[in-house]
Amino acid sequence: MVSVSQSSIQAPPGREDPDLAQYRAALAQGFGEAQQALVEQAVDFAARAHAGQRRASGEPYLTHVLAVAEIVHQLGLDHESVCAAILHDAVEDTPVTLVEVHSGFGPDIARLVDGVTKMGQISRYRDAAQKAQEHAESLRKLLLAMAEDIRVILIKLADRLHNMRTLRHLDAPSQRRIARETLELYAPLANRLGIGQIKWELEDLSLRYLEPEVYKDIATYLDERRLDRERYIDHVVSSIRNELQAAGVAGDVSGRVKHIYSIWRKMQRKNVGFHEIFDVRAVRILVEQVADCYAALGVVHSLWHHIPREFDDYIANPKENNYRSLHTAVVGPGGRTLEIQIRTREMHEHAELGVAAHWRYKEGGRFDQSFEQKIAWLRQLIEWRDEESTASDFVDRFKSETGDRVYVLTPQGQVVDLPQGATPLDFAYHIHTEIGHRCRGAKIDGQIVPLTYELHNGEQVEILTTRNGTPSRDWLSPHLGYLKSSRARAKVRHWFHQQDRDKNLAAGRTALERELDRLGLDNMNWEELARRLRFDNLQDLLVAIGKGDVGSTQIVSAANELFTREEAAIPLSRPSNRGDEGGDVRILGVGNLLTHMARCCHPVPQDPIVGYITRGRGVTIHRRDCPNVLRLYQKEHERLIEVSWGGTQQRVYPVDIQILAYDRSGLLRDITSVLATEKINVLGVNTVTDKHDHAANMKLSIEISDLEELSRVLTRIGQLPNVIGARRQLQH
Repeated sequence: MVSVSQSSIQAPPGREDPDLAQYRAALAQGFGEAQQALVEQAVDFAARAHAGQRRASGEPYLTHVLAVAEIVHQLGLDHESVCAAILHDAVEDTPVTLVEVHSGFGPDIARLVDGVTKMGQISRYRDAAQKAQEHAESLRKLLLAMAEDIRVILIKLADRLHNMRTLRHLDAPSQRRIARETLELYAPLANRLGIGQIKWELEDLSLRYLEPEVYKDIATYLDERRLDRERYIDHVVSSIRNELQAAGVAGDVSGRVKHIYSIWRKMQRKNVGFHEIFDVRAVRILVEQVADCYAALGVVHSLWHHIPREFDDYIANPKENNYRSLHTAVVGPGGRTLEIQIRTREMHEHAELGVAAHWRYKEGGRFDQSFEQKIAWLRQLIEWRDEESTASDFVDRFKSETGDRVYVLTPQGQVVDLPQGATPLDFAYHIHTEIGHRCRGAKIDGQIVPLTYELHNGEQVEILTTRNGTPSRDWLSPHLGYLKSSRARAKVRHWFHQQDRDKNLAAGRTALERELDRLGLDNMNWEELARRLRFDNLQDLLVAIGKGDVGSTQIVSAANELFTREEAAIPLSRPSNRGDEGGDVRILGVGNLLTHMARCCHPVPQDPIVGYITRGRGVTIHRRDCPNVLRLYQKEHERLIEVSWGGTQQRVYPVDIQILAYDRSGLLRDITSVLATEKINVLGVNTVTDKHDHAANMKLSIEISDLEELSRVLTRIGQLPNVIGARRQLQH
């Protein structure tokens, strides 16, 4: 079992010099000869630098830096990290300069020492109310140092851990200040990086000074029941071990000490007393393989009845910090509740050491996804900015991102990690900004809840949206409880800052999609269309459409031009003479061939087209996105040839249009009247009416000359009473 225990070689208060030989032996263990020599050199260097210095406890200052280095060594870090831990206070608290460290130990160790020194400024955190901007910049420097080399924060966490272990020697105000800082900053960082062993000890020690009576009461309860609990746990461990052996599952079973802080938090969260906490009695099972975890779970559940809603599968759905384990609570012998944790040895190492356990992979040059996710999170947090954000917003977001988390599920079963106290609205903005903006309600496990509802672990969240929803300014009021996440609040603020442009942008996108969709131009290149209409970028075009500066006529005209760059635009006037099919199609690189239009997709001028050489029927002209052509690209691509529209003849083309409407007397008459006014020839009409809801689905085959004429006809039909919509119908 991996652990970070208090040093057994700490010098007692008043001792002049620690046993340097004993420290050298402990700190050099596991390194090569050259690396051991560098560690010993660092110990001698620190001994000279800190000579005569003592801490508030009365112990030599050298004891502190060597104890920190030992914690770093126990985390399994490299010799450079151990050396940097030994030297971490030399530059800040002695006349030693960073140049001297660089000269004596090289650039890598000097950079680590410099990073830890800069992080010492984070103590200004407590002055955030008076120096918010200064604090935010210190916090950014801290995170930047972490992102550049994660070993910096691991050394700093070890430094803070030893400081907390010796905090009793300071005055009460200092104890509370440092404990509060530890609980709000360093323990959450250890949690986010997955270093459970350090996290729990920092939290317990912080609670000891922040809530001394609570800490003493829980510790007393645990002590009073220790002998009874140990006998009980021994019996449970023996039972599980025997059943695992009988089932052929190899594993280690041991009792687990519950941390005082976690007991207190659970009492607070559930508003229950100490005796109602299920996992004061806890057992941990370590096995070899993932499959063994579930086999062991089956053994445990066959022994005792499990408690509903107290099972968590963090193997299938790991936490954000990559914590993986099975958790279950059962009614054990004598009717007592009992928590069981089941994990592999590798999962246990990662649970105890977190990102530190990944360092060996990073050092060896192997890609490790979990490690990279930690760095990605740090960089994302550093780079997060918003025009409306302030320094205090950044601090709030850091605290919410590193604090306690709640894990909920999407309707598809995906796990979403949110700050403790998050609401359905926070969930909506986490999924997508637009979902947050359009959120109007939420369901938790199928039941409608208010948007201020506080989410709990394991709940399934479904967001109810409206098509045209917009944020409410009430969401920005902290006292109303709509949003917990500073990131979500920033998105709402940004929306109000950009609401005019965003509103027009969305309206323009909808209008363009609708126009191109009803004309059957789904494959249109929007960026190219924006350039054709002389806009610098697509967003500017969409905003102009939303404002009404660009209409559908201009869009269709630009589409015409886009497809006929090398030829003249097809005239709008209708031809009086309808010649043979295909006379206006040019086959590139070939003389005149017999052509005819495919009936599966009915291409019209300006549609992107391709020719297919048939057996005995000449060339069939298809739209490029015709499903039949897409299949031919794979099977008979050698029979496909390049063709283009000719611009010398005026022709009409058959097009199918679909009209959806609520049936009424005279509907078909009004539609044909529009077509007659536009001098559109109707080739066929097919109408189906649902007698139940009076919905009419009409399909008309008409002849049109170009896209602009088609757009005009569809627009006029769409304006008729009871017509829901009219669009071009493509055959698939």
